[in-house]
Amino acid sequence: MMTGHAAVPGVRVLTVDTMNPNVKKVEYAVRGPIVQRAAQIEMELQQGVKKPFTEVIRANIGDCHAMGQKPITFFRQVLAVCSYPDLLDDDRFPEDVKSRARRLLQACCGGSLGSYSSSQGIELVRQDVARYIEKRDGGIKCNPDNIYLTTGASDGIVTMLKLLISGEGSSRTGVMISIPQYPLYSAAIAELAAVQVNYYLDEETCWSLDVRELRRALEEARKHCTPRALCIINPGNPTGQVQSRQCIEDVIRFAAEESLFLMADEVYQDNVYADGCAFHSFKKVLFEMGPEYSGRVELASFHSTSKCYMGECGFRGGYMEVVNLDPEVKVQLMKLVSVRLCPPVTGQALLDLVVNPPEPHEPSYDTFIKERSHTLAKLAKKASMTQQILNQVPGMTCNPVQGAMYTFPRIHIPPKAVSAAQENGQAPDMFYCMRLLEEMGICLIPGSGFGQKDGTYHFRMTILPPTQKLKIVLEKIREFHLSFTRQYE
Repeated sequence: MMTGHAAVPGVRVLTVDTMNPNVKKVEYAVRGPIVQRAAQIEMELQQGVKKPFTEVIRANIGDCHAMGQKPITFFRQVLAVCSYPDLLDDDRFPEDVKSRARRLLQACCGGSLGSYSSSQGIELVRQDVARYIEKRDGGIKCNPDNIYLTTGASDGIVTMLKLLISGEGSSRTGVMISIPQYPLYSAAIAELAAVQVNYYLDEETCWSLDVRELRRALEEARKHCTPRALCIINPGNPTGQVQSRQCIEDVIRFAAEESLFLMADEVYQDNVYADGCAFHSFKKVLFEMGPEYSGRVELASFHSTSKCYMGECGFRGGYMEVVNLDPEVKVQLMKLVSVRLCPPVTGQALLDLVVNPPEPHEPSYDTFIKERSHTLAKLAKKASMTQQILNQVPGMTCNPVQGAMYTFPRIHIPPKAVSAAQENGQAPDMFYCMRLLEEMGICLIPGSGFGQKDGTYHFRMTILPPTQKLKIVLEKIREFHLSFTRQYE
């Protein structure tokens, strides 16, 4: 005898109507419709379809090596030897490369990068990360047991959000994120069915963060949810600002007063270009503010091998440090990271080299310093050039690119173009960026994918293309913007 609902032969179990509704709410502009169309255009060019351009230049994502940035020799040499230990007998590799490879292999089960590590990450690497943080923060202690190695920073961020999000209705967790924001945050919040709480950065003062705006957003959110986490990106993505020490102190005080868990996304900490700007880690500032704060503010901070001067996105290496986490919650965190077995061991090995680079007495040191300095100097030059050129375009304003790898200029879109976009079923800046792609072969991401104040329009672009190609990108943007504006004025 059959009970319940009888199965209907030939009807799919998984459909858009039966799937997880939270997944349908997820949006990720960095790899959204514009990028999909860019891939189609690239295929059309390969098939001989005539376009007003010969290549698509992708300035949509912070993928350093895809944009021509060269790998750091020391990192790749050590990883090569670790991947193929027979190279330990090869005279082409310096002795410090070989000794580093041996050290890492000895820390791997079976002496191989192909083995699983512990779920928290290789103990040796966590110890090296802790030493790196202590050195970076002027001697403030770091416990390796508070370090969790991750699959890029995004893995750690999503893991912490999973721990933080709970409740139903007005008790549902609210997560405060900056607008503009990196879409990882809005996507994860949607997937986990939390409540996104927007606080706005001030474009008029170089995308600065004002605690009064945090308070406004918090008080408004408490009417319909329970805000529990505050996410900060410093240096900023997509806005490129670098927070002052005073701002960080204000944020920490606010988090302490309002009992908020702080999440500090610090993956661009080496990417600081503007005079008068410096990176201050939240951990360092927190402990220098004294035990009133360092003893009770809960903090998770994140770093990655994907950005800075390394740009090794594909290795998916990173770490998370937790401060003042409840011991019982740490048990649950360990359970959660155990489910995914371990982060990529090659990424862990790379992270170890980032936090433990060649020393001045070692043969690889001079080349390492030269390559690192050259990469960061080029990025600083391109940051300055981008700002200067875009600010010369009528109807476009661009804040200084103080850090990170992006600019988020404001663009004037004429009312007729706004109407044309609406008729096309698109956001005005999506309409603008799609036209730019079709006419100029330049792939940028509309500001609406990151969030922006109503009535303002932006796009995000990376400063990563080689200098000459970046000049071409900026010139094509200028040419397009003038033409677009004339057409719709």
